[in-house]
Amino acid sequence: QVQLVESGGGLVQAGGSLRLSCAASGRTFTTNRMGWFRRAPGKEREFVAAIRRSGGTTSYADSVKGRFTISRDNAKNTVYLQMNSLKPEDPAVYYCAAGWVGGSADEWTYWGQGTQVTVSS
Repeated sequence: QVQLVESGGGLVQAGGSLRLSCAASGRTFTTNRMGWFRRAPGKEREFVAAIRRSGGTTSYADSVKGRFTISRDNAKNTVYLQMNSLKPEDPAVYYCAAGWVGGSADEWTYWGQGTQVTVSS
């Protein structure tokens, strides 16, 4: 099992920045990628960004490209999401996820509890 704990959410003004952190523990060696998803009220959960554990290849949703940056510190088993130029459409609960090494690229096995991001206009 892998446990994921997010932190760093909060209230920020439009145009501002926040950095989310996701600390992983447990059998982290069984995962090969980590990602961020978000769910806004009344909407489906959507992919935000992902990073591979080895090599650091990243991918982003079109809606956040150029504004958000995902990074990882394997020594600390922590993944970050730097969010800049936050927009009114970015507020959501942001979830960290990890993919099992034996799963498909779009299969996310482990999930955190989420952290709320609110953007004021």
